[in-house]
Amino acid sequence: MTHTPDILLYTMGHCPYCKRAKALLREKGITDWTEYDLEIVPERRAEMVRVSGRKTVPQIFFDGHHVGGASDLFALDDAGGLDPLLGLTPAS
Repeated sequence: MTHTPDILLYTMGHCPYCKRAKALLREKGITDWTEYDLEIVPERRAEMVRVSGRKTVPQIFFDGHHVGGASDLFALDDAGGLDPLLGLTPAS
């Protein structure tokens, strides 16, 4: 049995990188995550900076582990490391 991580995204609605990161997750069949849109809940920004060490969005976490931003997510996918983290198995 595979484990799908709890995913947390800090985003902003107008951010194209946020949209690309969410689109990649959807392409992988992942549609369940917690999302804090900092335009709607700006009080979460300080929390995001504290836990990620970064001020830009998106910031992405799997099971509380900081994956990084959109570029990091795409690099992880390009390196073949995203599917295992998402509990996905390669097609046979």
